[in-house]
Amino acid sequence: MFAFDSIFEAAQFAKFVQANIERMKEVVPQITRYGALKSVRAVIEGNHVYLDLRYTTGDAAGQNMVTFASDAICKCILEHSPVVPRYWFLEANLSGDKKATSRSLADVRGKRVVADIVIPATVVRDRLHTTPRRMVQYWYGGAMGGVLSGATGVQGHFANGLAALYLACGQDVACVAESATGMTRMETTDNEDLYVSVTLPSVMVGTVGGGTALPTAKACLDIMGLSGAGHSTALAEVCAGLVLAGEVSIIAAFCSGDFASAHQSLSRGQVFERSGDCE
Repeated sequence: MFAFDSIFEAAQFAKFVQANIERMKEVVPQITRYGALKSVRAVIEGNHVYLDLRYTTGDAAGQNMVTFASDAICKCILEHSPVVPRYWFLEANLSGDKKATSRSLADVRGKRVVADIVIPATVVRDRLHTTPRRMVQYWYGGAMGGVLSGATGVQGHFANGLAALYLACGQDVACVAESATGMTRMETTDNEDLYVSVTLPSVMVGTVGGGTALPTAKACLDIMGLSGAGHSTALAEVCAGLVLAGEVSIIAAFCSGDFASAHQSLSRGQVFERSGDCE
């Protein structure tokens, strides 16, 4: 974010930036072999200008890479800008980094990944101890509850599964805040089976860089065959499969009445007693 004395200066600066994007792109290869600047958008707010710098980062999650490249770009801009800002900051919250934001839901930061499944009604009844109809009823109720609470997205608990995976696989755990922003949807099919989908618009994961080379993290990635370059997209797909399973599990537990008793059994050692099917 760059601060100026007037809107006129801010507009001059924004115009200069948009005319020099190619020069800015040339800065990035001097900082990183894997990152590339794809676009720049200047957002004027009063006498302030926010620069929205968008990169590809290869198979790295890329937060550090982007920080270093953006710092170099900003210094290059300052060296050639026709107007000098009063002050500037490298980060000013427009990115949504490590926060649940509307932008995380509607846009893409990291990787956008979707997964779905159709579960036969007999499996829902025999294994999950409820019915597709009851799970869809819960989904509607939970969606409206999320709206009433002001939640960003509609989902049960993406953060639980993602936090466990991030800890195990050397990811930036703080990025669960934005990565767990997403959508779960449940419907009954024409055959009265259960359709479930999850959409994660901004999954921040990498298979190189950061903590992925630490011994335990690398071992966990190796177990899945996802260590090293070329595997970050597959790791994002694992995230989607993981949260899909978690959403089916927790919603079924609410519908069957087993949610509290399961927690009592696992956390307090009490004997698990099934509550019985809701239908």
